Amino acid sequence: MLALAAVLALGPVAARAGQTLVALGDSLTQGYGLPQGEGFVPQLEAWLRAQGADVRVVNAGVSGDTTAGGLSRLDWTLAEGADAMIVALGGNDLLRGIDPDVSRANLDAILARATGQGVDVLLVPMEAPGNYGPDYRDRFDAIFPDLSARYGVPLGPSFLAPIVKDIEDAAAVRALMQSDGLHPSAEGVARIVEALGPHVLKLLARAAGAAPAGG
Repeated sequence: MLALAAVLALGPVAARAGQTLVALGDSLTQGYGLPQGEGFVPQLEAWLRAQGADVRVVNAGVSGDTTAGGLSRLDWTLAEGADAMIVALGGNDLLRGIDPDVSRANLDAILARATGQGVDVLLVPMEAPGNYGPDYRDRFDAIFPDLSARYGVPLGPSFLAPIVKDIEDAAAVRALMQSDGLHPSAEGVARIVEALGPHVLKLLARAAGAAPAGG
């Protein structure tokens, strides 16, 4: 709440009229398994507008996409212009056990291209499970803070952290997930948006002083 209050205190400079925010990700971003209007992008746009932001959120989430897939479609994703972008990729790299060095290189290239075009980026981490061993987990988890520091882009909370952390009741966690145990329910998405929303408002405020990419 303090973070949100600080952002709202910025007043009319917090976000420029008619901003475009691209959400680049996988099925978590796309809204897999949820009715139209209940996925991450529509819930985030509604939350941002409720805070007074005049923003359009573009759903650039593709189910099953890896960091390589996100990189391969980045140029045409940004072709129509964007003020800011959320990058939330890496979950499918984890599911496939892709070498963290490969994931790092792909995310590095995404940030290099986006920031090179003047697009402000919020990097949203994914966290590796323990089943690949501590070395893999440490190498993967280090990608996000390292790249955040390298490119000077803000780092958000881990995408699923609002669901999987600090909730001790397993039944409560299940209620926030779909039956596949991988994708959040509409209520789970709402929790994710509440956690990410203040960070996105700050991103839009940061982008408000820069010309939109492609325009």
